[in-house]
Amino acid sequence: MRKRRSLTLDSGRFLALRIVIAAALGVSAVIHIQLAPTYQQAAPGGIGQGTLFLVQAGAAILTAVVVLLRGSRASFAAAAIVGLSSLAAVIVYRYIQVPAIGPLPSMYEPVWYTAKVITAVAEAAAGGLAILEYALVRKTRQKPRRRRMPASTPTPAE
Repeated sequence: MRKRRSLTLDSGRFLALRIVIAAALGVSAVIHIQLAPTYQQAAPGGIGQGTLFLVQAGAAILTAVVVLLRGSRASFAAAAIVGLSSLAAVIVYRYIQVPAIGPLPSMYEPVWYTAKVITAVAEAAAGGLAILEYALVRKTRQKPRRRRMPASTPTPAE
């Protein structure tokens, strides 16, 4: 009886963290979608910041759905990659003036504003919690090893 209760509580925690990860990715996606048209004005016909924002938003939405539906180690790894890579981009382009690289524009923006702070916090939360869940799913879902019987031990007849 006690074991069943702990499994239920563990499942509740697991579901709650999946929802929080998906919500954080969703917040990041919504803000990127809202900002995309403004940032695309610098390159209206090509790959601009707005296009990259929409790609990031699409990746965040897709990953959030997979995390909600599957809750697998792979989905948490994807959530960590999407969240932390977006956070890294925000921080790098805030403090370092990276020049345009091929078709990718220079996205240096040396200011913090509300939407940028909210996305940075959401991406950090999604990435950090996804790493935590990745580690916890590994520990709790490992199957116990089956004992092998020695070759000289006869097996019982059926």
